[in-house]
Amino acid sequence: MAAIDDLTKLLNDDIRDLDQLNDTLTAEKMALRGSDINAIEPLTQVKNSLLNRIRDRARQKVHALVAMGYRPETGAPSQFIRSAGLTDLTNLWQTAEKKLAQCHELNGLNGRIIAHLQKRLASLTDIFRGSSGQAKLYGASGQQTSLGQRNILASA
Repeated sequence: MAAIDDLTKLLNDDIRDLDQLNDTLTAEKMALRGSDINAIEPLTQVKNSLLNRIRDRARQKVHALVAMGYRPETGAPSQFIRSAGLTDLTNLWQTAEKKLAQCHELNGLNGRIIAHLQKRLASLTDIFRGSSGQAKLYGASGQQTSLGQRNILASA
């Protein structure tokens, strides 16, 4: 069956790219922790390229599954593959899902590191503005804003 071969190739490509994405996210985490700004930009470009390829293949996988008889409204594709008795394909699908979950978790960790760095930068900015000891409220966007008068220590 051509659709099964296509899906197998797509899943193998996904697994390869997800491994690369995991490595890229790990390198990004190290760059974020070390505040290595020069390393972050190329990593972001690699990450975006990998994500675009994975998204494109997701559409191709749906087409391959439909060619195999899958109907998207019936439920999860993994159930369809499992019920078709395609053990090798099921194993590939599960491997890709696990690797995707690992990448998702690592990306969430990187997001928390970025949020922490943004908070730290905001605190330092408040110190330079002379508003570090003042009361703070949360605005509509969830960001902290200072209240009261400000004593500017420096300006650029």
